[in-house]
Amino acid sequence: MTMDTHSSTNPHEEIVDTTSAKPGHASRWVFAVLGLCLVGGAVYYYTHAAKVAATAAAGAAAAQADRPVPVTIATVLQQDVPIWLEGLGTVTPIATVNVKTLVDGPLISVNFKEGQVVHKGDLLAQVDPRPFQIALHNAEAALVRDSAQLRDARLNLERYRTLRAGNLIAQQQFDDQQALVDQYAGTTQLDQAAIDSAKLNLDYSHIVSPIDGVTGVRLIDTGNIVHAADQTYIVVLTQIDPMAVLFTLPEDDLPRVQSHLAQGKIQAVAFARDGQTKLAEGELGLIDNEVNMTTATIRLKAFFPNKERMLWPSEFVKTRLLLSTKKDAITAPATAVQRGPTGTFVYVVGTDDKVSVQAVDVDSTQGDLAILAKGLQVGQRVVTDGQNQLKPGSKISTRDATAKPSGSAAPAGSAPAVDTTAGSATPARHHGAPAGSAPATGTAP
Repeated sequence: MTMDTHSSTNPHEEIVDTTSAKPGHASRWVFAVLGLCLVGGAVYYYTHAAKVAATAAAGAAAAQADRPVPVTIATVLQQDVPIWLEGLGTVTPIATVNVKTLVDGPLISVNFKEGQVVHKGDLLAQVDPRPFQIALHNAEAALVRDSAQLRDARLNLERYRTLRAGNLIAQQQFDDQQALVDQYAGTTQLDQAAIDSAKLNLDYSHIVSPIDGVTGVRLIDTGNIVHAADQTYIVVLTQIDPMAVLFTLPEDDLPRVQSHLAQGKIQAVAFARDGQTKLAEGELGLIDNEVNMTTATIRLKAFFPNKERMLWPSEFVKTRLLLSTKKDAITAPATAVQRGPTGTFVYVVGTDDKVSVQAVDVDSTQGDLAILAKGLQVGQRVVTDGQNQLKPGSKISTRDATAKPSGSAAPAGSAPAVDTTAGSATPARHHGAPAGSAPATGTAP
């Protein structure tokens, strides 16, 4: 007999079917609890991580603040500073000659080599001289003939003079003889002029150098027929020593240059375009008689001995004029001077290797050297590189530069300083100053 498990003796007892309950209801609660746990854990993690990062950043900032800033320093000096003016110019020969023939004929010889140094009077080329020699002989022969006729006419004139004194001939006959003598005299003068012309053409057939100089490229070869009307030259001859340089300066510098030139000679130094290689030393020769209205500049010419041939025609050079020397000037490298909202300043290094800001007045800037009117004392140390990482009180570690700022030495073999507007509170580069001469800029703390 089979027993029904679902049967009950109590008719009012509720029978619960466990097989009909929903299994997903409990699982949703489990996932909800797990999600809350994950969110809480994430919030805790990121909050804790942010605190750790902030603490680490604060520690790094403190460590960075305590870390010395590497900079370059130099010492403020008192020294004599030459005051220079600089202009860009062009090497210009004192004399250039376009050599060509003055007579017509075949060119039978060229007596120079290209690039040869020649002297005044040296034979450069030869035009066939035979036609001019023949013309000379003809003129000489004509002179002999006409001179004989002149002598005979004069003898007859003397005879006529005696006859006329005795009234043996008419006055007209005597006058005709006098006219004949004068005619022959004129003819002999023409003959002499023809001789001189033939001799001159003969000389012109020998083409000689009119100056001391250097020959250029030969433009006509032997065998060509040359004419005095030709536009082509045989060669261009250029004087190399001495040499001149034409350069320009701003018209604002004209009064100072005129004043110093009136007192005596002004030394001039020619440098290559890099501003470092010295080419020659000479002196200022002249100031042009007008100002260029378009560029507001004045042209000047300086003359230089050029035995070493360092100056070459049409070469671009930098020319510097030494106006004066500022005695016992307080100087610092121009790169130490910074510009800020309140003016110019420098970072001064103290005995504890910490920097402070010091306002300065710059009298003028000479290349990479600043002449200071006030603000610094001799022996103080100033920062010349690395200022962008500094603020007042920053500790530094030094990359010590040379004790003497560059550019303070004499110009020989180096780039001398270049003058700027004197008395300016803000250092500024002069027209044509070498690159790198302007003071570094920075922001005032």
